[in-house]
Amino acid sequence: MKIVLLLCTTLVISVAQASKFWDDFYVNFGDWNVNYRNDNADNGNIVVNLGLDNTSGSGFRSKYPFLYGHIGMKLKLVGGNSAGTVTSYYFCEILIVFSIRSITRLITTLSGAGLQLASVFEKWCELDFEFLGNVSGEPYILQTNVFAEGKGDREQRIYLWLDPTEDYHYYGILWNQNLILFMVDDVVIRVFHNSKDLGIPYLEYQPMYVYSSIWNGEQWATRGGADKTDWSLQPFIASYKDFDVDSCAVHSEGNDKDDSHRCYNKLYSSWYGGADAGKLTNKQIDDLKRIQYNYVIYDYCTDAERFDETPKECSRNWPQSYPA
Repeated sequence: MKIVLLLCTTLVISVAQASKFWDDFYVNFGDWNVNYRNDNADNGNIVVNLGLDNTSGSGFRSKYPFLYGHIGMKLKLVGGNSAGTVTSYYFCEILIVFSIRSITRLITTLSGAGLQLASVFEKWCELDFEFLGNVSGEPYILQTNVFAEGKGDREQRIYLWLDPTEDYHYYGILWNQNLILFMVDDVVIRVFHNSKDLGIPYLEYQPMYVYSSIWNGEQWATRGGADKTDWSLQPFIASYKDFDVDSCAVHSEGNDKDDSHRCYNKLYSSWYGGADAGKLTNKQIDDLKRIQYNYVIYDYCTDAERFDETPKECSRNWPQSYPA
């Protein structure tokens, strides 16, 4: 299952309420596997269920991209045996989506359901949350990744310290000129600092759409593809609610630099672009240390088989480099 998060005038969006959710988002594939309802127990906010069966996955996408800000939602993942499924939530600059997650996976996943094309541009930006399904009783794995100007290969995987199938939990990002935070509830699980001074590209000029989707990734998702999807358990359902966006939406098409300039102006006058938001708090440093030592099961920064030298940004993106 994959839940995917991915330009005139500038618009600031707060919370996408039930009455206007479909004004801001639309179903981009697998519409027969998408349903939604108003949650009377939660002030009538909309709940969107994305389904995966052996014909297709499903997903939705924002109608316009965002540049900087605080963006998140609450998710409840597929319970029980979810092996082979990928639930993703990501941000990407691509305008065109089918069911293909990336060109590099096109051949290997063409027979699967719910594929997404991440980008057709040579240098694109993307921020990923990917929840890798499991067999019953095993913990979910959350994989995050950062693409800046077409360069990715920055995967990190952690075990979650909570059961994401029993209740809704918040997953979001804070993105400003200095750093990008990945958050689960109020816990920072990852930081990506602006390291342009080290020659590392940063996500600073490409507005990104929000994507959510669920799809079949049984070729690789669970134990490297050893555990396949049990289709006798279909449909697999991932549920979303409380879409929270405090950002700058870009509605113009083409390269309207004035639109982006308005977003930069908002950034520097907003709380998320302020001095306090541009650096880690003591609690966030402690959170990152706890995640690193207790929950990380894969980190590209320590993968000597993939990289002859440790990527330059790694020294900044874990808290050891920060004073106590």
